Amino acid sequence: MQSQLEQKLRQALSPSHLEVINESYMHRVAPGAESHFKVIVVSDLFEGERLLARHRRVNTVLADELAGAVHALALHTYTASEWAAREAAPITPSCVGKPGA
Repeated sequence: MQSQLEQKLRQALSPSHLEVINESYMHRVAPGAESHFKVIVVSDLFEGERLLARHRRVNTVLADELAGAVHALALHTYTASEWAAREAAPITPSCVGKPGA
């Protein structure tokens, strides 16, 4: 699933930076699950778009996956200048429902 998401996002957004991180292990799912992902994507297509429009764009690209196997998608969408201004990638907090969290 992770490579499928990466391939679709690369094809649709031509990103200068893309990270698709499987965070399923942080949630109450079966071992080996691929259902929770964090996506960090930097694309020129986001220039002039508000955050909601960027997220809609990504959700449209991944509509089939979101309707099926992908349960959660944390989106971090940036233009090249926004990405360059960041000091670090966003950190995902622990899932409340995960045992031991």
